[in-house]
Amino acid sequence: MQQVMHTLESVSQTWGENARSALETMIEKYGQPDEFSASQAIWHNNAPWKRTIVQRDEVHHDFPAHHFDVLEQFIAYRVPVDKYDELAAYDGSLIVERTKGVISARCAGEEMNFVAINLAHDIVTGKHTVESARTEYVKLYEAYQNDEKPDSTQRFLFTLPTETTGDPDVKMTQDKA
Repeated sequence: MQQVMHTLESVSQTWGENARSALETMIEKYGQPDEFSASQAIWHNNAPWKRTIVQRDEVHHDFPAHHFDVLEQFIAYRVPVDKYDELAAYDGSLIVERTKGVISARCAGEEMNFVAINLAHDIVTGKHTVESARTEYVKLYEAYQNDEKPDSTQRFLFTLPTETTGDPDVKMTQDKA
């Protein structure tokens, strides 16, 4: 049986321009990915992120402006269950995984992932409503598009949790004797 070895470069040649651009940017910043396949490249523990994934398949997204989501980045974060609906209303490319205790943002670039998660934290802590967070996101996006570098596009504006953030939920069945 012939073994076929694929390089990241050869695999990514089939990716769209947005995904290839995000891949190049992440390699410049974080080095070669820890793993890759025909559909994604993954970095683990590339601080400040818990995980970064560049995905070949683009997701059309129109908030705050038309773009394609290809870059998903994760942090450890526990979202109170009563905030899930607000976060979903705020940004459809913000993903909360309760059991794992992670939140991720998926956008075209890292800067807007910082913005998405910074504002999600503000919603969780009561600093912003959904509407005010969306308004602030648009302002930060426009500033970034005008070559400004607001802090919220460059780093987290809150301390990342160091404690366990996963929520295994509550067992609802009886064990067999």
